[in-house]
Amino acid sequence: MSEPIWFPSDNYKHGSHIEAMLRNLNLDSYEALYAFSIQQPEAFWEATLQLLGIEWFVPYRQVLDVSQGPQWPQWFVGGQLNLAYNTLHHARTRPHDPALVWEGEDGAVVRLSYGELEAAVAQAAHALKEMGIGKGDRVGLFLPMLPETAISALAVAQIGAIFVPIFSGYAAEAAATRLQDAEARLIITADGFYRRGSRVKLLDNARAAAALSPSVEKLLVVRRFGNEELAPNEVAWDQIVPQQPSRAAYEPMGSMDPFMLIYTSGTTGKPKGTVHYHVGFPIKAAQDMAHLFDLQKHETLFWFTDMGWMMGPWAILGALTIGGTVLLYEGAPDYPDAGRLWAICQRHGVTHLGLSPTLVRALMPLGDEHVLKHNLSRLRMLGSTGEPWNLEPYLWFFKTVGQRRIPIINYSGGTEIGGGILGCTAWRPIKPMGFNTAVPGIHAEVLDSTGQPVRDEVGELVVMAPWPGQTKGFWKAPERYLDTYWNRFENIWVHGDWAILDLEGHWIIQGRSDDTLKIAGKRVGPAEYESAAVEHPAVKEAAAIGIPHPVKGESAVVFVVLRSGQTPHSDLAQAISETIANRLGKALKPDKILFVPDLPKTRNAKVMRRVIRAAYLGQNPGDLSALENPQAVEAIQKSSS
Repeated sequence: MSEPIWFPSDNYKHGSHIEAMLRNLNLDSYEALYAFSIQQPEAFWEATLQLLGIEWFVPYRQVLDVSQGPQWPQWFVGGQLNLAYNTLHHARTRPHDPALVWEGEDGAVVRLSYGELEAAVAQAAHALKEMGIGKGDRVGLFLPMLPETAISALAVAQIGAIFVPIFSGYAAEAAATRLQDAEARLIITADGFYRRGSRVKLLDNARAAAALSPSVEKLLVVRRFGNEELAPNEVAWDQIVPQQPSRAAYEPMGSMDPFMLIYTSGTTGKPKGTVHYHVGFPIKAAQDMAHLFDLQKHETLFWFTDMGWMMGPWAILGALTIGGTVLLYEGAPDYPDAGRLWAICQRHGVTHLGLSPTLVRALMPLGDEHVLKHNLSRLRMLGSTGEPWNLEPYLWFFKTVGQRRIPIINYSGGTEIGGGILGCTAWRPIKPMGFNTAVPGIHAEVLDSTGQPVRDEVGELVVMAPWPGQTKGFWKAPERYLDTYWNRFENIWVHGDWAILDLEGHWIIQGRSDDTLKIAGKRVGPAEYESAAVEHPAVKEAAAIGIPHPVKGESAVVFVVLRSGQTPHSDLAQAISETIANRLGKALKPDKILFVPDLPKTRNAKVMRRVIRAAYLGQNPGDLSALENPQAVEAIQKSSS
């Protein structure tokens, strides 16, 4: 691995959440805290909840019960609480402090204090009850990033119902698949939203999805554009919510009662509905935000995301539970000009900015001047998640955006985790593209094929013990959940990523286990091929897959998207292939370089390598509903003919 490029300083240690944990637990180092978190998990999680200020309606009698096995842990047994209460309790001590800031692509801005947000959530909770929604009912949130998106999620939780976040970009059929599986009774949606200056009519898709979903009785519609005519089974938000009382009771919920059902795309078959509960996902989100990102009260988090990706609920619930401010943005990051994202950060005093590597790669060619002309002096933490990095965009993010002074908190986990397995802490040096810690409270390991821990070599990333935030299985599919994570090693969660843990305690993820190539007996992560490919100046981005080979067993095919102004030709393909061979060795030279106009990505910017491989080999690519650009699959299919 490379050498560190960022080192801890007193500015990042003094006053931090980690410092408070060390003091309360009488520990003397970050390393001691992490060891304590996995050796004495019950004491660690109790201390964490106390420092987060989690309040209980009925105290728990036991921190952890694993009598049903680590697959089905019960956390804080007997306790009753409500996550909405714990995200909004700051309204009682800091009612005028900022809780939520929203900016529309058209320049509209909404600011809500904690007192105003609690009142808005109470009004929405009363409206939901008036519409017949109660404890345990499922409510689809088919919304872009609007103030009402956060308000709806908290209101659904406040009354004890379960929200189902759905990507605002889904077609009707993809949304309906999730609504049908969840048997949702209500859809909260919007008439539309702005995207690159155009009005996207979301309500058309919501209506079509409702028509395909027999359980859906009504639609609650946020009129973003203000004048949409509604059908008899549709209720306008502005005609029912603002008229409601501004105080509402919080439904006492058992610690393991579900509040969210969020779907992830399956490799084959229908999407997986991960079940999250009141003392799980919100606690894990806030804990990660405290222990890794060190978000403080009076600081502002802006994670460029959608509510349909776990980072949407994560940002809202985590930031508010800590007592910070969450910023939501509706539109494109580079509209109406390439400086929009950085202007948002300056305008709203963003301290914590989270972007995916794919988005950084897209912003980087637009020019440094768009970053440098904005005052980003309040930025204190950069965050990243979604996929492995390449070196050039990582260094651009660190040097140009962070001015070499701000750590990049690389973060990796998943929807089923409720947050991160691996991350970075400002208490340890940070190496490019990797992770300098497993998240406190997560007993992570790298195992070889026999289940033994390994160092400095590629193995399976696993979690050895349960944690709050761990999904409560898949909705109506317990066997699928067990099959997905628990069938490799006994009582060990196998996450599906290849990883390396070096002797200094730094981690790097090589990619998904099913994405990893094995060339002539050597296991190689696709990120290694891709990083080598983008070293060629003509290459904008790349994706590597393995295909069957009669001699090697497997060979590499690299799909390349060229930079603007570059023209595909055989000499260029040869040059890119040589660049990769020079970096990885001649034995790992790719079998083919294929030029494509785009790579298939989800709306949260993950490159779908399993889709690329299936399309190239003429196989069933599985669930494609999460793709932002399904036309990219057709180009790959043509390249194989």
